[in-house]
Amino acid sequence: MAMAARTLALAFPLPLCAVSSPRRATPLALPRRGAARPLASLAQCPARGHSPSPRRAAGRALAPCAATRGSGGGGGGGEFASDDGGGARALLRATLWGAEAAYILWLFLLPYAPGDPVWGISQATISDLIGLSLNFFLILPLLNSGTPRHSNLKFTALRPLILLVSLLGSVAGVHLLESPVLHPVAEGLFNFVIAWTLLFAPLLFTDSRRDRFKGSLDLLWGFQMFLTNTFLIPYMAIRLNDPDKDKSPPQTSKLGSVMVRGAPIVGLTGGLVCILSIAWALFGRADASFGGIAERWQYVQSYVFSERLAYAFLWDILLYSIFQPWLIADNIQNVKASATEFVNSVRFLPVIGLVAYLFCLEDRDD
Repeated sequence: MAMAARTLALAFPLPLCAVSSPRRATPLALPRRGAARPLASLAQCPARGHSPSPRRAAGRALAPCAATRGSGGGGGGGEFASDDGGGARALLRATLWGAEAAYILWLFLLPYAPGDPVWGISQATISDLIGLSLNFFLILPLLNSGTPRHSNLKFTALRPLILLVSLLGSVAGVHLLESPVLHPVAEGLFNFVIAWTLLFAPLLFTDSRRDRFKGSLDLLWGFQMFLTNTFLIPYMAIRLNDPDKDKSPPQTSKLGSVMVRGAPIVGLTGGLVCILSIAWALFGRADASFGGIAERWQYVQSYVFSERLAYAFLWDILLYSIFQPWLIADNIQNVKASATEFVNSVRFLPVIGLVAYLFCLEDRDD
């Protein structure tokens, strides 16, 4: 009988039963084909207590747990990255607006910084401001300086420049206004910051995020020439706003076109004035009893911590040193491909990095 039952089982593969009790029989589960079940299930992951045994897990695919985190195509991960970047921009934007408030309060309104606040400014400070403005870019001091032998700038490398400017002034008869005699350190510091501000113009007009700023970029840069970071800090915050997709790209103004097309000239002018300002602070007006380098260094220390204007210029230099590499990095695509690596490596050098950016700008039609 046993032999006959075994023969029938091989000929007719019917489910066999395992007798668990005299009254109840349970069919043995036969293995199914792999094609009868999906390779991966979109169901939720099994709980720890119900995880399949290693033997069964080897025979079937586990459910992908990450499939329930978002829609297909991995959009969830990109959205998370975008939200994270937006949060960082919001924090940075808030920091910049806080810096703007601190800048105005500390340097203009509060009486705790060195020098006089704007509401208590002295007549001497006003006179110095007028004198520094008249000596803008050291044009009047150079025109009125005379021949190199009598020049008040004893710096051999710059004597040809002094001679050229003096000759131009003599030929044109330019001596309409006498140059105010101020300390050369004060004149050098003032013109250095103003020349650096001039260099920022083509950078702002080629900024890829300038469309976030809804106002006139011409006016912003014009006010920046007089009040420096009072207007640059808000621009740095506004350019972090989300773009207006419905708005057409901004049209470059006439001033912007001139600044961008003449970027090398702007870079040369600003760079030379910065060099001249440093030389003037060290050696200018040597015949006016302002002392040597040691005495001028002592004057710098007393000047910065007694005059609000000089103290503000130190903050301007610090902020410009931060904003310059930041803006250049965001607009490195505007640089010629052959000079990208060079500009990217020197962008942290004050003034020098910005001059390099202006000289290496890609030619633009607008």
